[in-house]
Amino acid sequence: MSLASLLTAEQIIPEMKAAERWPAIVELIDLLVGLGKIKTADRDSILASLKQREETMSTGIGFGIAIPHCSSDRLEEVVAAFGRSTTGIEFDALDNAPVKFVVLFIVPKNQFQTHLRTLASIAKFLNDRAVRESLAAAKSSEEILSIFLSGSQKA
Repeated sequence: MSLASLLTAEQIIPEMKAAERWPAIVELIDLLVGLGKIKTADRDSILASLKQREETMSTGIGFGIAIPHCSSDRLEEVVAAFGRSTTGIEFDALDNAPVKFVVLFIVPKNQFQTHLRTLASIAKFLNDRAVRESLAAAKSSEEILSIFLSGSQKA
């Protein structure tokens, strides 16, 4: 499952306010709640699942990328949000570098294969230096989304 199929321009924050891992995750979750992708009543439960996952091991995978994710019995379909930080977010990443790109996604509990495929697809896409450079240079949510759309055609 590609990012392009999970995102709309409204689900992209071109310049995140957060400077640290947990506030960044909350910022993206609150965006999804505001858009009605996550019910307000489910917000805290989903945040708890994300926090539990992050405490196991940081989802900052290096190269300025973090992919916080979890599964939840509160959702019927995969939801995602993307945030960019030009200044970088302290994410306790594997390479200790600040994170510039945060891809958050939540998968329904019973969809383990979807979870793995989505995670692999996102990691593979963002592993491309040219993609990261394009995302860094993009001027708007729409431009960021178009990078994801053009990348999904290559996959």
